[in-house]
Amino acid sequence: MEKSCDSKKFQECMQRKEMSWVFNPPTASHMGGVWERQIRTVRKVLTSILGEQVLDDERLNTLFCQVESIVNGRPLTIVSDDPADMEPITPDHLLLMRKGAEVHPGPFVKQDCFRRRWRHVQYLADCFWKRWVREYLPTLQLRPKWLQQQRNLASGDVVIVIDAVTARKEWPLARVVDVKTSQDGLVRSATVQTATSRLDRPITKLCLLEAVSATID
Repeated sequence: MEKSCDSKKFQECMQRKEMSWVFNPPTASHMGGVWERQIRTVRKVLTSILGEQVLDDERLNTLFCQVESIVNGRPLTIVSDDPADMEPITPDHLLLMRKGAEVHPGPFVKQDCFRRRWRHVQYLADCFWKRWVREYLPTLQLRPKWLQQQRNLASGDVVIVIDAVTARKEWPLARVVDVKTSQDGLVRSATVQTATSRLDRPITKLCLLEAVSATID
């Protein structure tokens, strides 16, 4: 049975919450490129992990809540310029006025698909996290090779450290403390300081989140 939306009641509810809708013109999805890209990535990953699986309403609703938590927990920028403060601002801060819940109930394995419904959904959420990170991080690390000069990493830059074993909703942020250049004068690796340790990583494992300056070396 189809349910209709009472537009007047909906509008009154939005007004009470001091919210307003701003619509793009029809057939102009490119005007919402930022969120349209997020929607496309989420849809692509969900399609790949669900496949031919059939989920009941409760499982699907729980999975979407987990997906929402993962996507809205991504770092946008840092809170302060304090080198010791690696706390990121996320969409959750803008939506909830606080960071989202940090729950790490794992690990989960493929066999959980045939066990209790909760474990099944948690396994799917882990699959989404791993696949979505692989889709999302490259959008922060665009490298048009041989086409134009790109800015080198510099001391003071804030980066996301790419780690294949990072737990769900964990974003290891670090600040670049030293860079190492090759014979061509380009930065190929860097030493970064996380909240707990100092690491040496190639630039292919570092995604620039916030630059200390916008100049090109």
